[in-house]
Amino acid sequence: MRKILIKLLFLSMISSYVFKINNLKALVPYYYFPTPKSLKKESIVIGKNAIEILNYGKIKESLSLAKTAVKINNKDENLWAILAEIQIANALYQDALISLNNAQEINPQLSEIYFIKSEIYLTQEKTKKAKLALQSGLKISPKNFKAIFQLGNIFLIEGNLINSIDQFNKAIQIKPDFWEAINNKGLAYYEIDKLNLSIKYFRKAIALNENAESILALASCIQTQNINEAISLAKKALKKDPNYVDYEYRKKHLWGNKLQNSTEKLFENSQLAKEIIIAKTKIN
Repeated sequence: MRKILIKLLFLSMISSYVFKINNLKALVPYYYFPTPKSLKKESIVIGKNAIEILNYGKIKESLSLAKTAVKINNKDENLWAILAEIQIANALYQDALISLNNAQEINPQLSEIYFIKSEIYLTQEKTKKAKLALQSGLKISPKNFKAIFQLGNIFLIEGNLINSIDQFNKAIQIKPDFWEAINNKGLAYYEIDKLNLSIKYFRKAIALNENAESILALASCIQTQNINEAISLAKKALKKDPNYVDYEYRKKHLWGNKLQNSTEKLFENSQLAKEIIIAKTKIN
């Protein structure tokens, strides 16, 4: 009998211990530790969300997300590039350059790094650095028509008009309907006194996209040939985009001195006085 009681007591102690262990398991929280692979996927999703939010104009929120993505995964050059783009949108140019340098260390063959750097340098009016960055990027991605176009713009800024036209031609060969490059060919040709070619390319740009810049430039070109058409075109351009009434605005869009002077002369016409006043009021 005593042996039976001892066995029962022993079994009771065992069952009590198991019961306590099971209860303990129920009380202890279960933690999930993400794998490096899942973290990498999550960082990419966050990076994409940051770009989407940026496109909606929420630049501060997008910056916070981009920083989070990089903190999770600082070994992805694309995430550093995304952060740089958003830092540019927030006017944090030096921070953006640091981000791009980090991306470049990870993958020096990512052409987008060099193209974004050129944007920053152009904003800082460092055209030589911008040109070098573009040329480095184009060695990796020689068919990037936007980068080729931007290189043409830098040559235009430098007054190297023949080289600028060559670059615009290269961009148009890749993208035949690239009206911006066609328009800027017109800007370059006007500065080397090729009036007929300027008119040709401004008309061609307008046929692809009825934009204010090409319309006003064409008006300036033809004012000595057909003043009535020139006035009509100028009115149309200022209605589309009043900013083009401003000399400095046109300068930012790479208008040369000759075309600027021609446009200022056109604006002296009394038939445009009302439109010029209205345009200046709108930009103010």
